[in-house]
Amino acid sequence: MTTEIRELAQELTAALHQYPNFPTEGILFEDFLPIFRNPDLFTKLIKAFKLHLDQTFPDQKIDYIVGLESRGFLFGPTLALSLDAGFVPIRKEGKLPGKLVSASYTKEYGTGTFEMQVESIPEGSNVVIVDDILATGGSAGAAADCLLKCKANILEFDFVMELDFLKGREKLPGPTFTLLSGQTEGLAGKN
Repeated sequence: MTTEIRELAQELTAALHQYPNFPTEGILFEDFLPIFRNPDLFTKLIKAFKLHLDQTFPDQKIDYIVGLESRGFLFGPTLALSLDAGFVPIRKEGKLPGKLVSASYTKEYGTGTFEMQVESIPEGSNVVIVDDILATGGSAGAAADCLLKCKANILEFDFVMELDFLKGREKLPGPTFTLLSGQTEGLAGKN
């Protein structure tokens, strides 16, 4: 991580709010929504990701930013615009029309199924998957399964933050970047 990205990350981290025992007992929820209430911070969030991607893939065109429902939708489209790329949503089951690919997942506090429209991603497209938090890797892994069924080229998984102690990055089929320092232990480990 460059000095400029590190400085942006430090400023963004200061805006986060923590909520113990949400959505369930033992979870320390890191809320990054305060970043969106401040246009300057939101701009810095996009700038940090754009700087990282420009530096990591200087000679590769990113065709699509793929955002996971629902918090990947908050910054994914703006990041896509900054990169002159398209934005493709991966949605929860039952919310998209047309021919779909799907994959099921288990995450920190539940299960679900993701779907994506087959026509969204042409074969061989270079994609970056974005979401707010990397926890168990379940939802990001399911998104990757959908994209691989469409024969997309997954360049990287990008997250605002990571719950390091859940080791989600070990389950993902590709490089992973986390902008903000993540939790190294769960709420139970902080007692």
